[in-house]
Amino acid sequence: MSLDISVAGEPRSVPEGTGAGDLFEGDRQVVVARVNGQLKDLDYTLQAGDEVEPVSVEDPEGLAVLRHSTAHVMAQAVQDLFPDARLGIGPPVKDGFYYDFSVPVAFHPDDLVRIEKRMVEILKSGQSFHRRVVTDAEAHRELAAEPFKIELIGKKGGNSDEIMETGGSELTVYDNVTRKGEVCWSDLCRGPHVPNTRYIPPNAIKLMRTAAVYWLSDERNPQLQRIYGTAWPSKEGLKGYLTFLEEAARRDHRKLGTELDLFSFPEEIGSGLAVFHPKGGIVRTVMEDYSRKRHIDAGYQFVNTPHVTKAALFEKSGHLDWYAEGMYPPMDMDNAQYYLKPMNCPMHNLIFSARGRSYRELPLRLFEFGTVYRYEKSGVVQGLTRARGFTQDDAHIYCTREQMADELDSLLTFVLDLLKDYGLTDFYLELSTRDPEKSIGTEQEWEQATQTLFEAASRQNLELVMDEGGAAFYGPKISVQAKDAIGRTWQMSTIQVDFQLPQRFDLEYQGPDGTRERPIMIHRALFGSIERFFAVLLEHYAGAFPPWLAPVTVLGIPVADQHVAYLEDAVARLRAAGVRAEVDTSADRMPKKIRNAQKQKVPFMWIAGDDDIAAGAVSFRYRDGTQRNGIPLDEAVAEVVAAVEQRQQV
Repeated sequence: MSLDISVAGEPRSVPEGTGAGDLFEGDRQVVVARVNGQLKDLDYTLQAGDEVEPVSVEDPEGLAVLRHSTAHVMAQAVQDLFPDARLGIGPPVKDGFYYDFSVPVAFHPDDLVRIEKRMVEILKSGQSFHRRVVTDAEAHRELAAEPFKIELIGKKGGNSDEIMETGGSELTVYDNVTRKGEVCWSDLCRGPHVPNTRYIPPNAIKLMRTAAVYWLSDERNPQLQRIYGTAWPSKEGLKGYLTFLEEAARRDHRKLGTELDLFSFPEEIGSGLAVFHPKGGIVRTVMEDYSRKRHIDAGYQFVNTPHVTKAALFEKSGHLDWYAEGMYPPMDMDNAQYYLKPMNCPMHNLIFSARGRSYRELPLRLFEFGTVYRYEKSGVVQGLTRARGFTQDDAHIYCTREQMADELDSLLTFVLDLLKDYGLTDFYLELSTRDPEKSIGTEQEWEQATQTLFEAASRQNLELVMDEGGAAFYGPKISVQAKDAIGRTWQMSTIQVDFQLPQRFDLEYQGPDGTRERPIMIHRALFGSIERFFAVLLEHYAGAFPPWLAPVTVLGIPVADQHVAYLEDAVARLRAAGVRAEVDTSADRMPKKIRNAQKQKVPFMWIAGDDDIAAGAVSFRYRDGTQRNGIPLDEAVAEVVAAVEQRQQV
């Protein structure tokens, strides 16, 4: 008896009992199949009417399956070597996988070497992954020694990217079976998995590091040991990833911040709270000044608001209902509770409502470099990219419903153009929609706002990715995702439409016919935060800021002390033109001064000796080590000024 199915859109008849893997026999790139939209193991038995597509290990879904299967192999290796280890969760993640374990003694780096060696042995043995449906009672009996897995058995309802154990239509266990047909290890898992361990190249896996974590990320739960690893379809893939990590480490903003004397995180101040040193302060000031000029040119009005406020303001805005866990604890004084502000928007609403408003004033664009404070858990604080205190370049636009579409369109264009000026050019957009469990407002309001954002995003001719359920509680948002010099994606600007806060604050303006109307509110943070954007640019440029952003654009290097005065006069011309320039008057010899300037990634060096002075010139040395000698001073000044004004990279 045959079954009628479709394979990659083409109709086909196959014998009853055919497995999904039989359709792609011989193609080792295919690791699972998509059947009627769901990922299935290759030993899934096909049914009449099934629509089947191959999923390659090069596809994101296929690669995730490979990595999840590797996580199982790692867990098996751990329990082989550490019989007292108890299993937590082990999902695939970006660029790899992890597995959590409860162990009597924390893992040591040498343990990772042993575990990886045992993993290779398992991979080479050719164990098969076999799916088995179990009842709750059977699962409890089989997993009696695994308390964390027992806890997960009751979580069958959800389909979490992190909890791979449950979430399918039925409870399943995957057995690792030897070539002799013996079950050598099992794990609660919804799958799917690669057919056998030979699909995972032994020379394309690596265990990376360990970390202490709380079970299910809840600090009230027991602390576990997490092992992170990575797995790739080929040895070349692993090698490329490790090379990428080396480059990312070289660009780490925390490392560069210290080497270039830009900022620090003093223990006396606290975790996630940065101080900017003079050189970092220069870069930050230039960033802010250019942004401020562009905003003024675009019709924004600057405001300032305090860092603390009474609790009543955040009760009115809804932040204490929806965002309290991200806020610092309150301060009790003057018979009231005060909070450090996590957001600027409620205060901007008070500015709007401070007096009567007319439709003639709209759109009203308020802008602030506003410092906010958010209580991030210590485990997620990471340099400037995830801080507890930071300054947002925060704008709130108040407009009529009729103005909303055009305002969003011009706002997106403004945001993208300004990011390009700072050197980021590769973008895509992400549209975050409503989470019904964590939102306020009517469905109609959300649909209108979401559709308007979708249309504005579509007009930019950029890739648009949907983030279902990812919006803030008060409205949908578009986020600009930018790729840096080594291909990493960073979330940059966010633009959110908000029908809710104007209602909560009873914001009104007088319409053309004299009636009171409710404005639409648009939230917009262009950099996200000054600190985070600083870190992104620092890593994007690997510390070698373009001349217009660099703390020192030109460093004068005298061949000997008698040449200092000449260079001081030359540098004065640059300063008069608004260029940041200095002369190295230290006691170091000239070669060391050059090396120091290169380490500090100074864009231009002007070297002057007797011949240069006689010719009214300088020797022009660039950051990459190339040098042009005898450049007339007027020409040298013009070249630097042009590079700064045109925001060139050198």
